[in-house]
Amino acid sequence: MLDRGENLVNRTTEAWRPPTFHPPVRGRHRFLNMLRRFVDLQAGSIWIDLARELPKAHGRVLDAGCGAQPYRGLLPLDVTYLGIDTLDARAHFGYEVSDTVYYAGSTWPVETESIDAVLCTETLEHIADPMDFLREMHRCLRPGGRAILTVPFAARWHFIPHDYWRFTPSGLNRLLQQAHFTDVRVYARGNAVTVACYKLEALLLPLLLPQDRSLLRRLGLSVLGLIVLPAFLLLAIIGFITLLLPGGDDCLGYTALASRRDSQPQQ
Repeated sequence: MLDRGENLVNRTTEAWRPPTFHPPVRGRHRFLNMLRRFVDLQAGSIWIDLARELPKAHGRVLDAGCGAQPYRGLLPLDVTYLGIDTLDARAHFGYEVSDTVYYAGSTWPVETESIDAVLCTETLEHIADPMDFLREMHRCLRPGGRAILTVPFAARWHFIPHDYWRFTPSGLNRLLQQAHFTDVRVYARGNAVTVACYKLEALLLPLLLPQDRSLLRRLGLSVLGLIVLPAFLLLAIIGFITLLLPGGDDCLGYTALASRRDSQPQQ
């Protein structure tokens, strides 16, 4: 029998969990989110891409798996925003926001063909059946509506055990086309240098934000965190600069854009 230590099938949590976003309602929370987007290259790369796409939105925008709604502020003021998430969002991911509609099951609490654009950030990897999820996305969109998705690629296993998939551009294209989307475009976020900076940051984060149960060990880790802080900030600066360069085959994640046809054949 292969003996390689822990059987990860039995893992139910992680040794260090990434902190959650704050709903961008108060000025202090908006500042903390902005600071996080600088040091968290995944979040920063998503913001850069969505800052190009979300200002074009109009009508009704649905944020599926919205969490803390961190990208809502990029939308024009005249759009009608609807955020939805599962009833398990608090237990599994630590999110509970007052103006989010929470639902159970696989059917979204949204009328058919009532949405002009669906935003879905870093959610698809947490969906056990992504095809059902994408078909719901397609159902809710009006003909001609747009889907904007982001998924991680070079990312650690997180929110264990509720992290199921990593998608390639080929896989995203296949899934979206099977869900009857058209005009699929997939863009890389970052490149090999970005990924290297991101991985090195990940090694240092448990020192900067210790989560050990022992107060003494947390204090010791915090002291080490102060020592490595300059290196962490340098990695963040280099990584952020690389986000302004073309994406590569080795990247942090992908941003996918797709459309619902103006008229659909009967299914």
